[in-house]
Amino acid sequence: MSRFYQLLSPVQGFAVITAVYVICHGLTALVVTPVQNLFLPEITVFASLAYLPHGVRVLCIWLFGWKAVLPLAAGALLSELLFTTAGVRELMEPVLLQSIGVGAFSVFAAFEIAWLFGWDLYAGQSRRIAWTGLLAIGGLASVINSLGQTVVFSGLIFPDDQLPVMAVYAVGDLIGLAVCMFALMLIFRWLRLAGQGRSPQG
Repeated sequence: MSRFYQLLSPVQGFAVITAVYVICHGLTALVVTPVQNLFLPEITVFASLAYLPHGVRVLCIWLFGWKAVLPLAAGALLSELLFTTAGVRELMEPVLLQSIGVGAFSVFAAFEIAWLFGWDLYAGQSRRIAWTGLLAIGGLASVINSLGQTVVFSGLIFPDDQLPVMAVYAVGDLIGLAVCMFALMLIFRWLRLAGQGRSPQG
């Protein structure tokens, strides 16, 4: 995986990150959101119980570092334009860019906080992927994101809904990360098996 991202030009990296973010946001909007809206309509406007793009944020910051922040923000903006209904977008418009900025920056902030404490988890620091470390970073980032988003939307969320929205942000980010990491592990496993299948038999 680390060799793959080193082969990408800056423009290709930007395009890949943005496209993957939009695809995962689309899956969340078209599959998760309609079901969640049946049970938690007031909260669903602001947060998802399984937000797959958070996994994209963690994996992209892990691979690209600060260079991923801008394409992640671009993917989030494009996703809002493509998948958010006009009514919801109009409600969120006054703080939409702030929300996108918080989401894009939250994971980078988590990686940098870990680095300040001597825990460098960026790609290329070890031959083995530190899955538990990435989950921990994702957890810290989800806390940062949920706090930031609650502040951003504080004027739009009813006071009684603020804690539930914060909780759904945190939980949804973690579930989204877990799903993306599980998919990545399956891809790595498939690549290993495919490589073994092509290797000469002794």
